[in-house]
Amino acid sequence: MRFDAFAKKEFSALDAESEAGHIGLKRALRAPDLLALGVGAIIGAGIFVLTGSAAAKYAGPAITISFVIAAVACAFAGLCYAEFASLIPIAGSAYTYSYASLGELIAWIIGWDLILEYGFGAAAVAVGWSGYVNSFLQDHGVTIPPHLTAAPGTVLVLYDGRWQRLSSIEETLESAHVALGSIPHVTAAFDLVAFLTVLLVTAILVRGIRESATVNTLIVIVKVSIVLVFVGLALVALTRAGWAPASKNWSPYIPPNAGEFGKYGWSGILRGAAVIFFAYIGFDAVSTAAQEAKNPKRDMPIGILGSLVICTILYILVSGLLTALVPYTALDVPDPVAVGIDATGVGWGRFLVKVGAIFGLASVMLVMLLAQSRVLFTMSNDGLLWPAAAKIHPRFQTPYVSSIVVGAFVAVFAGLVPIGILGELVSIGTLLAFVIVCASVWMLRRRHPEIPRPFKTPWVPFVPFMGMAVALAMMLALPWETWLRLGVWLAIGMAIYFGYGRKHSRVQKALLERPPA
Repeated sequence: MRFDAFAKKEFSALDAESEAGHIGLKRALRAPDLLALGVGAIIGAGIFVLTGSAAAKYAGPAITISFVIAAVACAFAGLCYAEFASLIPIAGSAYTYSYASLGELIAWIIGWDLILEYGFGAAAVAVGWSGYVNSFLQDHGVTIPPHLTAAPGTVLVLYDGRWQRLSSIEETLESAHVALGSIPHVTAAFDLVAFLTVLLVTAILVRGIRESATVNTLIVIVKVSIVLVFVGLALVALTRAGWAPASKNWSPYIPPNAGEFGKYGWSGILRGAAVIFFAYIGFDAVSTAAQEAKNPKRDMPIGILGSLVICTILYILVSGLLTALVPYTALDVPDPVAVGIDATGVGWGRFLVKVGAIFGLASVMLVMLLAQSRVLFTMSNDGLLWPAAAKIHPRFQTPYVSSIVVGAFVAVFAGLVPIGILGELVSIGTLLAFVIVCASVWMLRRRHPEIPRPFKTPWVPFVPFMGMAVALAMMLALPWETWLRLGVWLAIGMAIYFGYGRKHSRVQKALLERPPA
């Protein structure tokens, strides 16, 4: 048989992998564990980092509406993920789902896309981590050379005793009639903190790390507690001020369009939803834990949809209070929650929130790099990537080659690329994954309606179609430069697939060895 780009992985092979204990996991997680896993993965860079830049550049105070739109898209996709997670409980997530339903070429595209999603996601988190670390250190009199604290081209100024991004205090300088040339300022060359952070996390992953549901739950409690501390302090500060800052900063709540698509107005709200979609990608971590769930039929929907509901409520509260405390134009910074807590004037709150964000972002970064290595490992085992990607360290028992290569690239991107671009790339990659997963559910229902499904997505084909439609709408709302970068990334991936993957694919080799009918 000749090469078949749409050859599918048989369900018998997937069942064999699952029964063989391919990833060595046992079914030990209950609904609360899955819920904690989802919340722990979602609460991170989205709430601590991207909320500010999306409000400043696209939606203004109406960023709260953007979060609702993004959550609706996630709900449709989450239902589709829940069906697959209970049906195919093995590693690979969307890559494996599409391999079984849409074929090898689509699986390759989504696998390559997941590499983009997790890699650039980790880089974006690293940039946000750098922002919070620099802010925290300056609170305690420690200053890193400013030209090594941001992406190349970022202008930083020394104002009020602190090095700050010009974009975040430009309005303040204008109102104080302070000319840029009259105060010290530098142009950044490299974000050394973000670079070193990724290398450190990579070293931890190479050496090996064990996470349990108990430890994850404790981290979730800490993260959620810190978010609630910010909400409480913000409410107290605004109440004491008679909500005057909110009246000023929320007027108008939906800023008028600036004359171009995506720059405020309703198109800006849609673009804001597409950008902060990155904030919700964590629920994919719940679907990858399907093999660990004791009762996937009942518990996977609770973990996926429950974590989405909890995090959406927290996101709306934080973004609403953040834009009430601080003018949205001043939030285009890697550490917007730190800027918000500074506005409350509560010293211990500032310390607590910043320390919590530092630890919270570090854990998200680790999970993203860990997830990416799992996708690479699975693709390599299928023969679509070089065997080195699946090479296991003889002592640490980790896929160390893929971890080191990925870590090196992510570290460089974290040091050189602004967080806005990173966030947009992750969002478009995630949205593309959601489109393919929703399409896979519909196609599999049509081709194999007889397969027992522990959990069934309701209202098929309405839910998959809506998931695809909303995700595509948000993709279209992203800047054309983001589409161009995605196109370049996918072109590189196609070159690798046709140059290497299709020749070494285990599925393709099985087709060639199959006797003619």
